[in-house]
Amino acid sequence: MQSKAKKKLIKRGDRILTEKPFVYVLHSKYRKERCDNCLVSGKVLKCSNCQYVYYCNRACQMQSWIMHKSECNSLKKIGSRIVPDAARILSKIIIKLDSGGDLTKSYYTETSFRRFKDLMSHYAELKNDAKRVEHLEALHSVLCELMEDKIVPNMSELMGIYGRLVTNGFNILDPEMNAIATGIYLGVSVTDHSCKPNAVATFEGTELHIHATEDMEYLDWSKIFISYIDLLNTPEQRRQELSDNYFFLCICSKCIDPQETVEMNGGVCPNKNCSEMVNMSLNNCSKCGTGISPKHRNAYNEVLALTKLHLENMKETTYLDICKMCLPRQKGVLHPMSLWHVKTLDAAVESAFSMEKWNDALEFAIQLLPGFRKYYGMWNPLLGLLYVKVAKLQLYEGFFKEAQHNLKEAFKIIEITHGRDHTLYKETLTTLMMQITYELSK
Repeated sequence: MQSKAKKKLIKRGDRILTEKPFVYVLHSKYRKERCDNCLVSGKVLKCSNCQYVYYCNRACQMQSWIMHKSECNSLKKIGSRIVPDAARILSKIIIKLDSGGDLTKSYYTETSFRRFKDLMSHYAELKNDAKRVEHLEALHSVLCELMEDKIVPNMSELMGIYGRLVTNGFNILDPEMNAIATGIYLGVSVTDHSCKPNAVATFEGTELHIHATEDMEYLDWSKIFISYIDLLNTPEQRRQELSDNYFFLCICSKCIDPQETVEMNGGVCPNKNCSEMVNMSLNNCSKCGTGISPKHRNAYNEVLALTKLHLENMKETTYLDICKMCLPRQKGVLHPMSLWHVKTLDAAVESAFSMEKWNDALEFAIQLLPGFRKYYGMWNPLLGLLYVKVAKLQLYEGFFKEAQHNLKEAFKIIEITHGRDHTLYKETLTTLMMQITYELSK
């Protein structure tokens, strides 16, 4: 057996897996603005027969025909109705398996591979989940209409397929980390979750890439972890999401260490010269010993409750005026690194961008950077993209040196998480740097 010493060292930024999807489906809300094959946005033309899916060019349409021919006439009969994304990808899985896809192997090492049947289905858990069963029954009705003459598996078999989709499906992300499609990737399913990941999944079109974000002695997939969920949440929220969607409880140090929750809920020390995150359930600051008065604690509890209420109400749509109301009230009460302050800033940035309030977006984005570094870690695409946003806004506002500095920070991160050959790095970031350099040279 090859010794560990002779095995190849994995360095931060190394691409350790590249994989094409077993099947994938563009989210229906993007079907008239993105190509159903390559997922690129822009001018698209609909399939002349079904008039449901759209393509950017003839080449993509021909490439997609291998799979689309099995659904084209069915989609035509659906008419103006929208097929649920889950139903469409289930139908593609069924068609793929029926045409020999059950033998498809996806390698994650030179000799190790996975087939569709190797993916975990969590059949027993799903069977006892009333909401999931109800969802599957609804999807079964859609499939019977959509697939017509093709054989729809019985409910038992379908639940096995559905379970593999639910627990192994990936959101395919565009360069701005927006979920635009859902895909099944066989090989990468070997990768487990951690809230302290040492690898990250990014996408180039439909192709999935896994990059190491830490140095490793050698490639050992049992010791490689990605995050399945958004890390900007409390341990309780993260564990609940993992339990609901993946049927396990995370036991990483970030989830089981009580201090993590304390820090996330940290308040400001009454001593203005102390920057400690204070546990507001205690009577004194653990660093400087300053006492926490009932008045200070009550103000903290009131602002925290208000913030949580508004963030919950803004889950679907964020409102800049609400964020602007919450943020001043948090000042001097919630610690700047409190999870709830960071989440409010994140919502404010998103809302300011959607409203094209560039001054507000820049102000809040700069304040958000330390919070993203804390909760996502240095080598996370979301932090890299936040630096890009800041650089773009600073370029627009004429702060060219500051823009150059922040874009250099983005380059460092995106090089690790995406690679220098990714279009985000070699086109988007490079073009932006050229613009900034030109402005500095004037």
